[in-house]
Amino acid sequence: MDILNLFIDHAQLTFQEIIGLSGIPKTSVYRMLMSLEEMGLLEKGTDSKYRLGLLFLNFGHLVSSRLDVRQIALPIMQELHDDVNEAVNLIVKQSNEAMYIEKIDTNQKVRLYTAIGRRSPLYAGACSRVILSFLPGPEIDKYIESIELQPFAMGTITDKECLYNTIRQAQKDGYTISHSELENHTSAIAAPIFDHKGDVIAGVSIAGIEANYQNENIPIFVEKAKRAAEQISERLGYIKT
Repeated sequence: MDILNLFIDHAQLTFQEIIGLSGIPKTSVYRMLMSLEEMGLLEKGTDSKYRLGLLFLNFGHLVSSRLDVRQIALPIMQELHDDVNEAVNLIVKQSNEAMYIEKIDTNQKVRLYTAIGRRSPLYAGACSRVILSFLPGPEIDKYIESIELQPFAMGTITDKECLYNTIRQAQKDGYTISHSELENHTSAIAAPIFDHKGDVIAGVSIAGIEANYQNENIPIFVEKAKRAAEQISERLGYIKT
């Protein structure tokens, strides 16, 4: 494992480089490299440099395909909910919409409109828009060009230039905030969740009545939402650069 872990930060290494970086005696490194080659975990090129073997592609595919974002997120969402006593939502992109796949609101006295299985447009609401904000630029442009912005509540964004501005702000800040966008007098703060490839695949939000999302509460909720999203992303294999 000491040898294999070297290839997390190095795409290829020579025999001498492996010895130097690992601190393992030369004869032991030689025996280990022979074994790792035989098992297909490492391969030696014609340039005498070692690289991760193709076997890792199979393992990587199996791991990524078996990771369930909902299962990974749930304990982190529960911890966040117990901390802030506000509703916590998990949302994923489904075609050109966002869909709520998990919600925890046990401690919240006021029930929001959100429900598991409910869909919303990507431009409306913090949790939906945080996914839109971190999609590749051409995908964002294509979506905004093709969509007609319809109002759902008194705060829904219906101007495309305003939408672009909020997206740029979200990309800068690492979170989104909404007030009365999907339902009047409700607010949400959301952060993006990334997979092992660095692609945004979901969003997590703290949501509740608008009165609770003012002044000093905003930076507190922002940091907690961002931290929860980072924890989920890390467990999905995301490495922040």
